[in-house]
Amino acid sequence: MSSGGNMDDVRPSSYCTVLDGKSQAKHLCYTHRRNGLFHICLTDAADVWSTEYAEDTMNEFRQKFALKSTEDFIHKLRSACVSGNASVVIHDTRAELQVSSRSGDLSVSLSRLQGPQATEELKELLFRMADSLTQLDSKVRPPSLSPVKNHQRNHTGFEPRQQQNCGPSVAVKRRDPGASLINPGTKKKMQATGVAFDEADDD
Repeated sequence: MSSGGNMDDVRPSSYCTVLDGKSQAKHLCYTHRRNGLFHICLTDAADVWSTEYAEDTMNEFRQKFALKSTEDFIHKLRSACVSGNASVVIHDTRAELQVSSRSGDLSVSLSRLQGPQATEELKELLFRMADSLTQLDSKVRPPSLSPVKNHQRNHTGFEPRQQQNCGPSVAVKRRDPGASLINPGTKKKMQATGVAFDEADDD
């Protein structure tokens, strides 16, 4: 069930790096939608912390922090991570994500997932990121290198070489012994001339 949802959740996924306020250790902060819920997650590649919002709860969250939309929250989160205005504080069973912006400070509390849940979440995260990279790659490549253009480019690129290589080799294979390289039709004259010399020597 979760794998089918993951395919639908690739597009809304967002990823950014945030530092621990104390240890300066890197954490990956990411968001995604699944089963109608908006998830905010955090991982250091070993532990995973997560919180989720239903649509109505997300509306309250946006109003509380003066956010226009969920996309606005994602944009502010990413901007804060890039500018260094986001940090995380790790507690025993939870993590606190702190985001500072011009409109004010925003704090999100995330709960630590248990072993099996954390493992499954990391597995799904890995494949979501792989799917996102695949989609990004497919969007970037076609304009500059489409299969049709690539085929035509390779064909025209190799065609002269094939003609150069095949032309002389075909001529060599078809040339009979004693025939001219330039004009194979002069074969009889060459043989006749050779016979004439032989006859002259005999006489």
